[in-house]
Amino acid sequence: MSQITTHILDSTAGRPAADVAVDLVTGAGEVLATGRTNDDGRIPDLGPESLEPGTYRLVFAVGEYFARLEQEAFYPSVTIDFTVADGEQHYHVPLLICPFAYSTYRGS
Repeated sequence: MSQITTHILDSTAGRPAADVAVDLVTGAGEVLATGRTNDDGRIPDLGPESLEPGTYRLVFAVGEYFARLEQEAFYPSVTIDFTVADGEQHYHVPLLICPFAYSTYRGS
């Protein structure tokens, strides 16, 4: 299982956001992994099974998602920086989106 997982919910439509590109990036800017959300809005296998402790970021291409839906959106992408404190722990980073806002939290 990947150490990093994510999912995106479109809170305006009340459904998962499918086919959204997501990059996992190191604090130094190196892209470690890329993926696309599945029909359930999830990427269950983004990145390696373990990461060194440090700062990482997820970059979600939400502007492309809303453009496909022909909806005007304010954010072309959402970037979430987070800290991996324990290289053996699982980190789930969910994202709730709508065209003019977003929210995130540390999931389980």
